[in-house]
Amino acid sequence: MRIQKLPVGESDFKTIIDNKFYYIDKTLFIKEIIDESCNVILLPRPKRFGKTLNLSMLRYFFEKT
Repeated sequence: MRIQKLPVGESDFKTIIDNKFYYIDKTLFIKEIIDESCNVILLPRPKRFGKTLNLSMLRYFFEKT
């Protein structure tokens, strides 16, 4: 049995995926962002709730490189 590591303190999506850290899939968040078509999106979440990681995931999804 392989035990996955927890990404404690890691907020870069690519690093988490490349190192096979434990990650809860939040790709429906991307669909929600696209479907809303707002000019501004506010992410009011408590500390340590994954705001930076979600933005990193969005960056890698929409980046053209």
